[in-house]
Amino acid sequence: MGASHRCRSSIKPPSCASLLLVGTWLLSASMTAYACPNNCHCTDRNGVVVQCTSRNLENIPLNLPKDTVVLLLSSNRIRNIPKETFTDLHRLRELNLSHNAIESVEVGAFQGISESLQTLDLSNNHLSSLPKDTFAKFHARVRLSHNPWHCECSLQEALRELRLDPETVNDVSCSTSVQEEYVGQAVIQVLDSGINFCNFHHKTTDVAMFVAMFCWFSMVTAYIVYYIKHNQEDARRHMEYLKSLPSTSHISKEYDTASSVF
Repeated sequence: MGASHRCRSSIKPPSCASLLLVGTWLLSASMTAYACPNNCHCTDRNGVVVQCTSRNLENIPLNLPKDTVVLLLSSNRIRNIPKETFTDLHRLRELNLSHNAIESVEVGAFQGISESLQTLDLSNNHLSSLPKDTFAKFHARVRLSHNPWHCECSLQEALRELRLDPETVNDVSCSTSVQEEYVGQAVIQVLDSGINFCNFHHKTTDVAMFVAMFCWFSMVTAYIVYYIKHNQEDARRHMEYLKSLPSTSHISKEYDTASSVF
């Protein structure tokens, strides 16, 4: 009993220094799991919420935590969304890119998150057009309001089967258009009325080709006419030259006269 009692007595509780060391290690391991980008604030809410609003960012941060579920990038100075920017963020549900200066979105920009994403906000930017396959296999609800959209075929193709946010859908309007009469109107209302910008595009292309062919034909015709007239002038000059030469009958008479003299 005495030996057992001495053994139990030899077990000492961990010191404060040991507990602090373990706590620091755990915190370090936790931070390593999602290293927060510079100038951003990260919190863990059943996944990482990355808050980068109003940080004067010109580019989307690199090396975002792979467990990011919410990414807030509104009110910055971002101008472009490159392809494969969010490829590793397979859990991303909400992406807010509103109130930036975005002018272009590359094809494949949302590759890797099209299945998981639930809401995407691109409102209040400088977008006028989108590549046809920008939102391929997209299921998210999208806000595109308050952008200077140019209404034509590629925009129509990009919006096909896209879930626009119902609260802001009427604010997605044509700032410019291939048909001037639709400027200022809501894009969806124009498309719902039966207008097909792609058909208009094809007609415009056909007219341009017809004009080009007509110009080419006119140039060829003008060249042929010039060529014929030029040849006719040469032929006329040649005939005049031949007429100016002494005739063969006159030459033969002179020859006969000279023969008789001799």
